[in-house]
Amino acid sequence: MNFIDLQAQRARIAPEIDAAIGRVLSTCGFIMGPEVVNFEAALASFAGARHALACANGTDALLIPLRAWDIGPGDAVFVPSFTFVASAEVAPLVGASPVFVDVLPDTYNMDPESLEAAILAVKAAGELTPRAIIAVDLFGQPADYPAISEIAKRHGLKLIADQAQGFGCTLNGRQPLDWADVATASFFPAKPLGCYGDGGAVLTNDPALAGLVDSIRIHGKASAEDMAARRYDNDPRYLNMRVGVNSRLDALQAAILVEKLKIYPDELVRRDAIARRYSERLAPYVRQVPKVIAGGFSNWAQYTIEHDARDALCAHLKTKGVPTAIYYPIPIHMQDVYSRYPRAPGGLPVTEAVRSRVVSLPMHPYLSEQDQDRVVESIASFS
Repeated sequence: MNFIDLQAQRARIAPEIDAAIGRVLSTCGFIMGPEVVNFEAALASFAGARHALACANGTDALLIPLRAWDIGPGDAVFVPSFTFVASAEVAPLVGASPVFVDVLPDTYNMDPESLEAAILAVKAAGELTPRAIIAVDLFGQPADYPAISEIAKRHGLKLIADQAQGFGCTLNGRQPLDWADVATASFFPAKPLGCYGDGGAVLTNDPALAGLVDSIRIHGKASAEDMAARRYDNDPRYLNMRVGVNSRLDALQAAILVEKLKIYPDELVRRDAIARRYSERLAPYVRQVPKVIAGGFSNWAQYTIEHDARDALCAHLKTKGVPTAIYYPIPIHMQDVYSRYPRAPGGLPVTEAVRSRVVSLPMHPYLSEQDQDRVVESIASFS
């Protein structure tokens, strides 16, 4: 049994993937080019965004907007601690300070009350300037964007929807970008929409921001707006208007993602059916099955339960041949290198409690009912 079965997906669309790779090899257009343009258009259409800009990975997708907004030393970026480190590391990478916020006990997403308290505490201390919020769609479901967006607007903060795990999730039928200034995606192979290497994207409805993101991702090249204001007739890559980075999605990954995106809506439906079946059967045997926010649709990047004897359960499941994963045994604020950064008043009690109880089970669109029943029976047999 596989925790994530990429081979099953490849078997479904192998001819299409091979043909897509062949197109790139035949043209030798390996960096940017038509395949990337096609993918960006398809991605924007899927997400209901005016602009989708592919980049090298999901971390850069978070980093580049912070740079576009000139966030840096003396600024505060509010982020949950119960997530992968990339969500927080982008703040110190631009010289800013992450401020860690607690999560809700049912969805594990950012707690709006903890966020509000953290912002007020930072303002009262006067040492940092609140600038941005990074809300994470943990395990695939949307954060409470109506509440978080209201807080962001009231305090004049930028809002990033970190959809590295949750790309494809919705809330009341709406995309997270409907509330956020930016949504970001990761196409790491294990993600629900993954390529065969690294990849990411920035989505926004702001054309000016899109121009800056496009510039920064390619070494600070001149944007269309820059070119219009200058008498310069050469390649914009050689007129560098700002300090940028090298963060381009290669054409092979873009071609692969175009084909995967075509079947993604069907895979989301399959994932949801598997999650519902899991929850119906597992509820009697665990402390908590996943709870999705009211009106939310999860992409089920992970199916995560709580158990009071988590470590013993994992050992038991290993003897049954059932793979598991633990996200995140050491929250970011408890890591030595991040322990010096501020956190919300009262600390992060929910984060510190759930870290010892959560465990994720096999989840992918091609998980058979037989394998799913084997997982459930193995958990039921634990005592």
